[in-house]
Amino acid sequence: MRNHTTISTFILLGLTDDPQLKILMFLFLLIAYMLSVSGNLIIVLLTVVDSHLKTAMYYFLKNFSILEISFTSACIPRFLYSISSGDKNIAYNACICQLFFTYLFGITQFFLLAVMSYDRYVAICKPLHYVTIMNHRVCQRLVFCCWMITLLMIFLPLSLLLGLEFCDSNVIDHFACDTNAILKISCSDTRFIEKLVIICSAFILIVTLMFMVWSYSCIIQTILSFPSAQQRKKAFSTCSSHIIVVSITYGSCIFIYIKPSAKDETAINKGIAILTTSISPMLNPFIYTLRNKQVIQAFNELFKKLHCFQGK
Repeated sequence: MRNHTTISTFILLGLTDDPQLKILMFLFLLIAYMLSVSGNLIIVLLTVVDSHLKTAMYYFLKNFSILEISFTSACIPRFLYSISSGDKNIAYNACICQLFFTYLFGITQFFLLAVMSYDRYVAICKPLHYVTIMNHRVCQRLVFCCWMITLLMIFLPLSLLLGLEFCDSNVIDHFACDTNAILKISCSDTRFIEKLVIICSAFILIVTLMFMVWSYSCIIQTILSFPSAQQRKKAFSTCSSHIIVVSITYGSCIFIYIKPSAKDETAINKGIAILTTSISPMLNPFIYTLRNKQVIQAFNELFKKLHCFQGK
């Protein structure tokens, strides 16, 4: 007969017990977190203060940067605290909150990336109507829809997750609260939840990816019809940053659906989680700024203004 107990605390095992690896991991994740937050904050600041960055493209980029900061902040600071203090305990309510916000910010990013691809489609395929189609009200509604669709998608799985029972174990083999890791230690029948999570995940990935494939198919077809090589190069350059970010985001998620051996599955999922929660948010600001002349120009102008202000 199972011993049903009320779980108030989980134990997060983390990534490793090696003291030297922990130090290296802490330094790496701390630097990556600081770079991701500062880099994305700079993008948000530039899109707010610079009058040249008020188009729909930069409005979406600002919202994407806010999501990146929120997404990495949902789990990395807690993991850094765990490494530095050795405290692996996390309260049940804190774990559920972390799970909720991680999925909220992470899934919203996928829908926002799809919206950003539509923005590039309108800009290149319908340039004369771009300002009319992608006006500020439309942009606000599209971002709002990204958030609402995500909330609707995660409501049922999270509600079912709250009803799980835990018997003999409260040890989560992960560095953060993860759905699959939690399902493994539950003594409830989790088959329906597991299928629901797979269906929702597949729906999000396939629908958003298919929409982006359609957008870029139309974009490439339009660009190839341009008579000038310079026009084609300029058009491709406006999409290149978004394509790189999409490739990194979806590339990391595809590995989740490659079935490894049971022995390696947990380790691979942890590695992918580190990539998506720490490394990707750090790289994205550099991808968007280093490949965008307008953002670089806005940054230089802001730096000059701050320098002049300090000189007075």
